[in-house]
Amino acid sequence: MRGLDYKGIEALHSVIEQGSFERAAEQLFISQSAVSQRIKQLEKFLAQPVVIRAQPPKPTPVGKKLLALYQRVTVLEQELLPELLNSDEQRAVQLALATNADSLATWLIPALTEVMKHRHVELNLSIYGEKRSIEKLKSGEVAGAISLESQPITGCRADYLGRMDYVCVASPEFIQRYFSDGVDQSALQQAPSVSYDKYDDMHKTFLQEHFNLARESVVNHHVSNSEAFVRLATSGIAYCLIPKLQIQRELEQGDLVDILPGFLVTYRIYWHHWQLETGVLQQISTAIIEYAREHLPQ
Repeated sequence: MRGLDYKGIEALHSVIEQGSFERAAEQLFISQSAVSQRIKQLEKFLAQPVVIRAQPPKPTPVGKKLLALYQRVTVLEQELLPELLNSDEQRAVQLALATNADSLATWLIPALTEVMKHRHVELNLSIYGEKRSIEKLKSGEVAGAISLESQPITGCRADYLGRMDYVCVASPEFIQRYFSDGVDQSALQQAPSVSYDKYDDMHKTFLQEHFNLARESVVNHHVSNSEAFVRLATSGIAYCLIPKLQIQRELEQGDLVDILPGFLVTYRIYWHHWQLETGVLQQISTAIIEYAREHLPQ
């Protein structure tokens, strides 16, 4: 039985990564028609399309599976080739991982420190919402992802990491201005808040479930940076939900105050990764799982 043509899969990966057939041709040092021909041959072999020819091109469900396969083969090749060629010139193993902003701002870098110091690895840490990161693993764009989803996708594992506990905080100045009579529906309608981006529904859910308020009825800034959340809060610009792990010092020093004592928004997070891992990727998964289980609330 004839196997897959990896030149076709490489062309597919380049088209999706570069966002066009033209730029893929430049990356692969071949003509645009050659890129198109390789993909057409792959589609002919599979008897179904692998790419949606839109602007930008997008992978079909089958295309996503091929991209995930390509990612795995590339990682294995990067680790194995120096050994097979008996070469001392080992290229860094390139790995893309999907993380949420709050994990990156708090515990993920310490978890990866030893691996990054002692292994020849080049990481691309991309930030996505906890609900979107799993899609990047499905599409083959990343080799591992932090997600709220507890169920693994085909060919992968989902290991429990721990809890991310969020507290609702504001500066003393902000509290005096907006919450001097307490935190209620009326006060929240006047007080500016902040969310990460349009995909972040944490604050929306918080307002709807606990105060019967629509997010559209309040001032809600969008700031796609976890550290900026802290600065907005300590500056008295807005109140927000922030991981307790991130603001221990500010709470202890009184720069921020928990405006709803005893109240937490809790998310359980999971590390999604390939079932069959070797080398540096296996070490990364082990480091993430062990560090998170030691330092995050369980």
